[in-house]
Amino acid sequence: MHSRSPMLHNYLMKQHGLVGTYVPLAIKPENLAPALRGLAPLGFSGCNITIPHKEQALTIADHVDEVARRIGAVSCVTVRPDGSLAATNNDAFGFVQNILQHQPAWRADAGPAVVIGAGGGARAVVYSLAERGARDIRVVNRTRPRAEALVREFGAPVQAAAWEDRHRALEGAALLVNTTSQGMVGQPPLDLVLDTLPTRALVCDIVYVPVETPLLAAARRRGNRTVDGLGMLLHQARPAWQAWFGIDPPITPELRAHVEASILCT
Repeated sequence: MHSRSPMLHNYLMKQHGLVGTYVPLAIKPENLAPALRGLAPLGFSGCNITIPHKEQALTIADHVDEVARRIGAVSCVTVRPDGSLAATNNDAFGFVQNILQHQPAWRADAGPAVVIGAGGGARAVVYSLAERGARDIRVVNRTRPRAEALVREFGAPVQAAAWEDRHRALEGAALLVNTTSQGMVGQPPLDLVLDTLPTRALVCDIVYVPVETPLLAAARRRGNRTVDGLGMLLHQARPAWQAWFGIDPPITPELRAHVEASILCT
């Protein structure tokens, strides 16, 4: 219900003169397979997949690319001309491109990265950091076995840290990323004190409702550079549109302002 994807994609439809619409579909987990199989006969070009369906979609799509398999979750499905379903994950692309748009000189290997959370969003972030050469990725999660699962799957440079050690894990970090829902509208703020985080570190939050989460506000007050989660949503639309329509839509200030205005009204 918090998603701004319909506003984003319908804006792009209008900008590019496409006759179509992007609609939110509330699907129960037990109905995911028939819903996805119904895309082709209903004339859909594809769809995005969100919580709680990202992992289940891996078992339903006919073709799953290496990115989605490595991340272990699907964020985008394309209906091929023969009606088969091709699945990928664009979250990692969106995460990196969002940072680079705001911080062009950013490098994943600039120093230790701390990732809070171990769900689908965390998997995409860890994958993108590892692919770009990060040498030290500290995953902190309330349930440590989930963090340790990322260590087993991604290997070095990922290491798991206990939740009670989360403040110590920030020492010397060059990047902090919140991938949990804490800080989202209706959720409590992330339980994290930034005292041990270097002020040179970049702080990111993949939550975008609100645009400035309590974590980002606290980081900005102490002098850290921050990147909000809205750009991740906007940039992950680019490879989706390339797959669906053969178009790479520019992520313009006007597009961001259009989507952000709806968030500020909530």
